[in-house]
Amino acid sequence: MFLLKILSNYLKQLLSIEIIDHHLSSIIINISNNKKTAFALVTILFLMWGSIVSLNDILIPHFKSIFAMNYTETMLVQFSFFGAYFIVSFPASLIVEKIGYQKGIIVGLLIICIGSLLFIPASWLISYPLFLVGLFAMAAGSVFLQVVATPYISILGPPETASSRLNFAEGLTALGATFVPLMGAFLILGSYNSLEEQAAKVQLPYGGIAVIAILIAIVFILVKLPAVKIENYNNKKINVLKFRQLRLGVIALTLYVGAEVSVASFIVIFLHEPTIANLSYQTAAQYIPFYWGGLLIGRFLGAAILQKVYAHTVLAWASVAALVLMSITIITNGYIAMWSMLAVGLFNSIMWPNIFSLAIDGLGEHRIKASGILVMAAVGGAIFPVLQGMLADTSFVGLHLSYILPFSCYIFVLYYGLNGYKPIKNSAYEQNI
Repeated sequence: MFLLKILSNYLKQLLSIEIIDHHLSSIIINISNNKKTAFALVTILFLMWGSIVSLNDILIPHFKSIFAMNYTETMLVQFSFFGAYFIVSFPASLIVEKIGYQKGIIVGLLIICIGSLLFIPASWLISYPLFLVGLFAMAAGSVFLQVVATPYISILGPPETASSRLNFAEGLTALGATFVPLMGAFLILGSYNSLEEQAAKVQLPYGGIAVIAILIAIVFILVKLPAVKIENYNNKKINVLKFRQLRLGVIALTLYVGAEVSVASFIVIFLHEPTIANLSYQTAAQYIPFYWGGLLIGRFLGAAILQKVYAHTVLAWASVAALVLMSITIITNGYIAMWSMLAVGLFNSIMWPNIFSLAIDGLGEHRIKASGILVMAAVGGAIFPVLQGMLADTSFVGLHLSYILPFSCYIFVLYYGLNGYKPIKNSAYEQNI
């Protein structure tokens, strides 16, 4: 009932728009004075990239089967996708400074459309490199959306409830990530008669993403969002990494994303193992929603909890829970290992928005520049799945024990929740800013 009430209010705000120009040639939807409706529209972007990211978990076993690759080679899916966050984030933040929030959203959606359309020729050619180029492009578009949407959400209301709003918005990311893999498993991992037919199974879902991205772009072309002043940093040389909370926040976010993506990337393969659940790829894929569903539940609950509890406190306790569950996954077999691994998603739920909001806390007008740097931290999703794949490929570690890598990531996240989020007191640098 709590979740339904939240979603009901969300839809009401989404529909409470005012058309100020009724000419068909120039329809402008004015929401410039309605921050709640702007919030509702911008959170659609979180739903969009949550859906895109979760489909990678379906592509991994799909490509592993088509191209007969080892774990390390297969994890190039995540390397290509999340590598774009490192390469594109800073340029994207500079572009957004020039063109503004709204145009930045439109650019991001168009790039996602181009990337998803590349899957069609890639499936014709059965070309792994071209698939990876398409993934990189889709991720580059997602970077634009995140560089804009995350700080924009944080300023659409009181600063003290920024973490709560981010948790709600990230809840929609998890909503897409929970249900889209079920559709992806049905469309991509089903039966096939030839290699060509198997490769072609990506055309419908990724063609659909292209269409959806264009439709959402049209919406943002028509709306008028509340204006927000963006500081021009070309004339203001500020090294925001001198803020301790941001500097350590980048590390914490990199490790968190690395852990979350590593765990998600290996779900299907892990449940396929005879010592765990011995499931087929298609059946194992049906359990992906349990992992992302944990994020969905946790983020909506987190939005409520953070109205009463400090963000760093919630982050610390979530880190402890993740460490315990990872320990159980590593030292057990069968369904205990399976469900403890899937349950980590519940406690991952609040980590990204809490670390993000703690890292930009107190940065004032420098939030855009800081956000561009923080979004780069998603490169952890490129690095750590490949590292875990390398561990899994070694005979003395193997897939099961390779989960020691995400376990180690959560240790630093715990430190950040306990101490790392604190700014340097009486900093002359911060006082001058």
